[in-house]
Amino acid sequence: MKTKLITLLFVFAVINTFGQAPAVLKPTNTNNKALPPSEMVTNKAISALKKVPLDEASILIYDYDGALFSYDLESEQIGWTVKATDSHTEMCANKVTISNGVVYVPFINGEIYAVDNQSGDVFWKSRLGTIKDQIVLKDQVPVVSNGKLYITAQNQDGSSNLYALDTKDGSLAWTYKLDTPNNDIPVLLFNNKVFAPSASNLYSFDANTGKVLNQKNFEEGMHSKPVTDGENVFIANEKNVLFALTPDKLDVLWQFKLDENQYNIKERIFSKDKKLYFAAQGETVSSIYAVDSKTGTQIWKRNFNDDNVEYITEDSDNIWGYTKKGKLFQLDIANGEIAFEIKLTTQPISNIEFPVDDTIFYYCDAGLIKFDLNTKDEDLYYMRTSLKDNVYSAYLKIIR
Repeated sequence: MKTKLITLLFVFAVINTFGQAPAVLKPTNTNNKALPPSEMVTNKAISALKKVPLDEASILIYDYDGALFSYDLESEQIGWTVKATDSHTEMCANKVTISNGVVYVPFINGEIYAVDNQSGDVFWKSRLGTIKDQIVLKDQVPVVSNGKLYITAQNQDGSSNLYALDTKDGSLAWTYKLDTPNNDIPVLLFNNKVFAPSASNLYSFDANTGKVLNQKNFEEGMHSKPVTDGENVFIANEKNVLFALTPDKLDVLWQFKLDENQYNIKERIFSKDKKLYFAAQGETVSSIYAVDSKTGTQIWKRNFNDDNVEYITEDSDNIWGYTKKGKLFQLDIANGEIAFEIKLTTQPISNIEFPVDDTIFYYCDAGLIKFDLNTKDEDLYYMRTSLKDNVYSAYLKIIR
């Protein structure tokens, strides 16, 4: 009796000291039987998955009407097209991933296809949820590694799930129902762990089994893509703080606070050579920062006045991006100095892709633009046959 009393007193002391009891981590669902119909995964294997040579003359275009097609840059012809089953699904909203020549494409209606990059033949189709109770895939990039595909989906009731699918046939490997709704941030795979933000939480899962390894709670919602420098994990909240975390226990190593009235890093963040580069939006000034990933010390900052940076990426030790007002820019990654800047006549709505010559590709509402860096010409390389008013986004990927 005395032993039990001491144990109870210790538990109450822990609760009183830290303000709350330790979080109880829920078990992982590893089969459809444990899921309600609205969250189940159905899959159809059409042919055996195999490694496919790359069609390096082509670029994949995930058009803003929801169709994915392969466009031959030499013949300037469409090779193949795939679409979601539901005819009313007319939005891109996601990105694609190529692994061993197989294109993994999520559609906004909850469908995911595995496609041959050369022929467009479908190896398998999966659906998260049902046609009646549609799950939404939005702002996702499939993370593919070691025979699994990881992706986060939003349910109609406002909740969200992290899914791991078997890349052989699209069947469910495991899933976890996240505690908080409206999760549209892609996950990070690092050291055989999956890191997934969900509102004010960051989770780490065992990539093979889906077992919850850690759950870190923050005061604000976590609303940036988690990235790694090969040692630690970095993620920003929805306001103005970037955190450096240990991958094993999610302990905070350092915090970096943005300038006043700046926020919303989201997917505008990447790491290279033990440095972090990220863009924050603001009411009057948008900025791109370079920070030492070991210490959180600022290296340089580039301001954009009265215009918000919409997108950044890295190529050949340069940072490329564009702003909301259609300004295309190139920065020296070492010091943030502007190497190139021009006001475009077409507004990009996609990522930027880099062929081998002095050109770049981006997508606008009219189609594929090939921009010549020497002549500054915006060549409409592929013209869409029809336009639509509600343009959300598009995505490009040169096959290489």
